[in-house]
Amino acid sequence: MKHPTSRLLHAYWDRLRGERAAPERSEIEPGEIRNLLADSLILEIEPQRRQAAFRLAGTRLCALFGRELRGSAFSELWDRNGGDPTEGAWRLVETVTMDTLGVVAGLRGLTAASEIIELELLLLPLRHRGRTQARVLGALSPHCVPAWLGLHPVKRLEVNSLRVLGPARVPEAAKLPTDIPMPANDPLPVRRGHLLVHEGGRL
Repeated sequence: MKHPTSRLLHAYWDRLRGERAAPERSEIEPGEIRNLLADSLILEIEPQRRQAAFRLAGTRLCALFGRELRGSAFSELWDRNGGDPTEGAWRLVETVTMDTLGVVAGLRGLTAASEIIELELLLLPLRHRGRTQARVLGALSPHCVPAWLGLHPVKRLEVNSLRVLGPARVPEAAKLPTDIPMPANDPLPVRRGHLLVHEGGRL
């Protein structure tokens, strides 16, 4: 994690969870992370429909895309030129919710005028009323706030790098989804039944 917002949010989440895999949604106190709220988000998950929607989105996050994100699908943010964005976005969310693991990704946002903004995405599992597949806490933070923020909305996101944060809290390489453009050496894990499979290297 490179961005201060990601590091601070992860530290807060890590403190709340203690020895558990994830904290409860009800334990999140907005006042304790007030300086992070502009870039923060909470996703509502519907595993049966393989969908994730914004339940909460910070003001700078909404300004980045030029609209209120609450209620909209997480998949709407992703590049549609690299395959099915719905499936690609769900693969990220599935890793977080099904395996109770954090994910951090380096992203590039592009406007209609081809302006580029570098971002970091952090997604962390939350329990909600005892369920670990109902909510995700996260942040989407720009490395540098451009002068055009709020004037030229980002139209699509592309993934430059991806790491899965394991139970030991040490980043490890993951297996990439084929439907989100990412580097071939940094893939997202693939689910095989109840197992999470990481692709190994070749000799």
